[in-house]
Amino acid sequence: MKIAGAVALVTGASSGIGAATARELARRGARVILAARRVDLLREQVAAITAAGGRASVIEADISDLASLPRVASEAEAIYGQIDILVNNAGIHIRGKPGQLAPDDIALMVNTNLTGPITLTRLLLPGMLQRRRGVIICVASVAGNIANDWLYSGTKFGLRGYALALRRQLHSSGVSVSVVSPGYIDTPLTSYRHSRMPGPALIANAIAALVERPRREVVAPWWYRIPIALERIAPWLVDFGLRR
Repeated sequence: MKIAGAVALVTGASSGIGAATARELARRGARVILAARRVDLLREQVAAITAAGGRASVIEADISDLASLPRVASEAEAIYGQIDILVNNAGIHIRGKPGQLAPDDIALMVNTNLTGPITLTRLLLPGMLQRRRGVIICVASVAGNIANDWLYSGTKFGLRGYALALRRQLHSSGVSVSVVSPGYIDTPLTSYRHSRMPGPALIANAIAALVERPRREVVAPWWYRIPIALERIAPWLVDFGLRR
């Protein structure tokens, strides 16, 4: 699919990877709908996009609120008439020891990272299938390849598995499904880390490339492929490294 002229919906677009992706798709000529809870930040992103000559709109959306997603999907489709590209980027990470995290926090993370993206995809997929044209990109994580956090990894393994299975089931439908698995990226989600990390533009460019040239999965930065390969062939070695 050519990005220019397409309509893209990006969730979690108020900051970080989502905001960078919205800006990059708009720079390449897409009409972009930015969805997130923080409308004030979304409007700042839209102002930057329109100042650069792009077209963008805002939808207030809490992906964890499953009952609200039919409204989000219908509003998004009504803005520019359809959705060609769906970027399931919204995600959260609530840290807590196994057995100690509050049930509400567990539900919030599962709904935001997994059930919400599945539900929103289900709502927008029929239109794509009818037109035989669409792109679905799910932003998972290296933590969805290497289990290192009991709940966050669980949700990202789930999202990654869902997207890879959906990709196979939609073969020859005209709708492509891809996974992006970022490592540590300099976003508000990783603000607790003090090491140097690449910026979200790295992932935004990977997402834009997947729209035009679909692939099964992209891991970025590339060197995270090494520990992922080790996890598959020598998991005991990764166990040792993570304990260290």
